[in-house]
Parts: sequence; C-alpha cells; structure tokens
Amino acid sequence: MGKPSDEELKTALTEAARMREQGEDPRFLAKCLLNLHYRMKHLEHVRQAAESYLHSGLAEHNHAVLIRAIDACRQAEIRGGPEEGEDPWLE
Repeated sequence: MGKPSDEELKTALTEAARMREQGEDPRFLAKCLLNLHYRMKHLEHVRQAAESYLHSGLAEHNHAVLIRAIDACRQAEIRGGPEEGEDPWLE
C-alpha cells in the first residue's frame, strides 16, 4: 500500500470530519483518522526540529526549538485533539 496523495488525504479528512459532525462514525474510523492526522502533524514538527538540530552542529537555538516541538507534541497528546479555533484536519 502506498502513501495517499495530498488530494486523497484531503478528501479522506474532509469525509472523516463530516462523518464526525453528523454522528456517522459507528466504528470510530473517522475519529481515529482525524486524531492520527492531528498527532502526525505534531510529530512532523518534532522530526523537522530534530533534523535542524543535528544539521546545525547541535546549536543551542535549534535545541530550544526541538524541546518546544516535543513539548507541543506532549501537550497535543494530553489534549487528545485540537484546541478551539484550530483546524488541523485540512492543513
């Protein structure tokens, strides 16, 4: 199985959001997709920060950025979903 295209992912996320809003998610597939996508966005920021940190020769600023990215990822995990006003599903 290959990675979904950007268009396929956007379509799936749009449909998952619709399913959740209309209460049409009896097996929680839409909930899982939306939550995993939300968490993946935070983990992608951690990966990018880690790469920058390693490529910078372990610069202090890049270390601080990495620590903030890890903390944001932890906070997202605690919240379990986006904060009010966030629209992470279609980013």
